[in-house]
Amino acid sequence: MTSMSLSMKPTGWFQIGWSDEIPAGEVVPLRFFGKELVAYRTESGRLAVLDAYCEHLGANLGYGGTVCGDDIQCPFHGWRWSPEGRNTCIPYQEKINRVRRIGTWTSAERDGVMFVWHDAAGRAPDHDVPSVFDLFSGSGTADEYHAVRPGGGFCETGLTIHPQYVIENGVDFAHFKYVHRADEMPEVVRRDFLEHEFRTALSMKFKRKAEDGSIEEVRGDVDAMILGVGLGYSFASAAGRVCSLTSVTPVDDETSTLWFSAWVSKEGEDEDTIRARQRSAISQVRADLAIWRHQRYTEPPGLATAEAAGFRDVRKWARRFYPEGHKGHEAADQMAGTDASVATASGGAER
Repeated sequence: MTSMSLSMKPTGWFQIGWSDEIPAGEVVPLRFFGKELVAYRTESGRLAVLDAYCEHLGANLGYGGTVCGDDIQCPFHGWRWSPEGRNTCIPYQEKINRVRRIGTWTSAERDGVMFVWHDAAGRAPDHDVPSVFDLFSGSGTADEYHAVRPGGGFCETGLTIHPQYVIENGVDFAHFKYVHRADEMPEVVRRDFLEHEFRTALSMKFKRKAEDGSIEEVRGDVDAMILGVGLGYSFASAAGRVCSLTSVTPVDDETSTLWFSAWVSKEGEDEDTIRARQRSAISQVRADLAIWRHQRYTEPPGLATAEAAGFRDVRKWARRFYPEGHKGHEAADQMAGTDASVATASGGAER
């Protein structure tokens, strides 16, 4: 389960759902980062996310609110508010309220996924959220892939896990053998830490049944890009190309919602094969989730020498996504256990 050693209010882009969950003209109540929100799609198709409460008398716009053109109308007295949170209509007088304004959330949509920007300090986004199809060499374009829904994703709510579990998966090469049944320990091909993202590439071997019934060995390369502490993208091509996104968004100080989205390539395969590839991708994340559900975040961790540098570097890199004064901004430098302590003392990248 999650630990109070990390704040549940990190900075960055976070998923709030899939685009098809909010058709044009629909209103949906949301709760993330300990706040009540409302999302709606204008009649022209624009996504808008606002604080939930009407600035008139405090009605929750997510329950009974309706879309009128580009605005959302309060169910209590009919006041209308724009996607920018400004009052546009008071139905029983001509003059609008130019003083009060509903808080707004910067939102984006990519590849059928909805995101919001969160920053506890109120700062505007300093980077964009990408399309998964722009991230990896050899992945191809969106029209070469099946949409995520139906069949290529799942969502789990009420999880006592922290978003940082996803990013630490990117440096945890050893778990692939035991959680994902790789036949050998993966080889870390590269690991690059940048300002808002880090990239890693792993090479590993799996066994699979060939068309003639024999067991063949397949080398599978996995490229991953982690954006902030909430979004983990990956690309694999051993058994057909698959792009994926694993995202964890805090609901409050104790719980999160996890989404997994898999885009599998078309490549002329029949429907049964496509669904099998989707289920295979989903099963890998469910295997991680089986661990995360019951995991305690340990700081400092006791690490083996071989893995110490990766975990040390990713935790130092992640500090920047926790505003000053929030738990996680100052992560522990030391590594528990004599094996990893030796690795720390001998040097290593400081990020």
